[in-house]
Amino acid sequence: MNDTFMKEKPIFPLLTSMALPMVISMLVNSLYNIVDSLFVARISEEAMTALSLVYPVQNLINAIAIGFSIGISSMISLHLGAGNRDRADTAATLGMAMSILHGIIASIVSIAIMPSFLARFTTDETVIAMGVTYSRVAFMFAVIIMAAMSFEKIFQAVGRMKITMIGLMAGSVCNIILDPLLIFGIGPFPEMGIAGAALATGIGQLVPVVFYIIVYFVSPIPVKLRRNCLRPDGKMALQLYSIGVPAALNLALPSVLITFLNSLLASFSQSYVVVLGIYYKLQTFLYLPANGIVQGLRPVIGYNYGAREYDRVRKIYRTAMGMCAAIMVAGTVLCLALSGQLIGLFSSNAETIAIGTTALRIICIGFIVSTISVVVSGSLEGLGMGVQSLIISLCRYVVIIMPLAWLFCHFIGADGIWNAFWVTEFITAGISLVVYHKSVKLK
Repeated sequence: MNDTFMKEKPIFPLLTSMALPMVISMLVNSLYNIVDSLFVARISEEAMTALSLVYPVQNLINAIAIGFSIGISSMISLHLGAGNRDRADTAATLGMAMSILHGIIASIVSIAIMPSFLARFTTDETVIAMGVTYSRVAFMFAVIIMAAMSFEKIFQAVGRMKITMIGLMAGSVCNIILDPLLIFGIGPFPEMGIAGAALATGIGQLVPVVFYIIVYFVSPIPVKLRRNCLRPDGKMALQLYSIGVPAALNLALPSVLITFLNSLLASFSQSYVVVLGIYYKLQTFLYLPANGIVQGLRPVIGYNYGAREYDRVRKIYRTAMGMCAAIMVAGTVLCLALSGQLIGLFSSNAETIAIGTTALRIICIGFIVSTISVVVSGSLEGLGMGVQSLIISLCRYVVIIMPLAWLFCHFIGADGIWNAFWVTEFITAGISLVVYHKSVKLK
């Protein structure tokens, strides 16, 4: 039940112990994403295209779930750091109830819009049919996704990172096992094709929820879900949304960007659309270790800020920056050395592999410098400064990259879009540093 270790333990061991379980679970989760795509790619090229087109809406639902739960986690950490456990309980309870409501709405809306959404990007009836089939099954689990993320962030807010690691890994392993069984109909399982991939994903998301509920009742944590905290609390709801909405938008903006870039790339050939989808699958693998560090950073920096341990806040920020930079150096080397092989994992089409190889080698130029915007954005979210974090993401995903991509592709061709990525990272890094130092006053 003790949470004071977050302001007493030495900085590097503390951040490592908080981040490492998240890095491991993120790596396993990214492995699941890649394996899921590999199995879908074995169905057909059309199935992979359908998955790429559904991804933005799928990412939007995940963004809402993760973003709002970041608001829950931040409020819990800040109140625990300040010693106010009642308000921490209110944040957890009210946040969970609101997350479930978000899931119901997301499920209904996303299933309804998918046929017309897919028709905007392709006229291939097979691709549209596969996309609709996949999305109808996958989006039925939106409530489960919201509940899983809320539980995950509640456990993270109190420093129980190993619990969330086990939950995420269990769900990912379950998904990896079920994918071939349900897609291809192995043994007693029916052959469901792309619907099987969606069902495997949904079941994999249910597993962590069951695990978190069991752990919550068996092993006490400093925060409790209490019925009397469900009463209307406008101030807490506003605080949750003031962090959660910007955080959700931060995560949703890539979907907006992907949709925009798909519209540009489709004018060149469908292979470019497929490459963008493959890149974002690979990016998940490359960036999730850094995001795992940021997940470990948020509760620690928020707790210490709430406890007015400002010197520790500075050290936590600098340590996280160094750790993420090391991850991105490794990712850059990997993309430069094995770009063709990485794209070849998802496609045997020679044109797609050639386009993807060029794309990876160009985009990875910005990986290392992206460390700055990633860590600054995560730190601001942990400190309850959601709007400032949103400013950085708007620059990274809309304000800078969209005009650059449009401009570059008209003068350079499709490769101009890939160059827009690294140019944007350099510009956004500078903006991030200015926003952080003007927003965070550590006195």
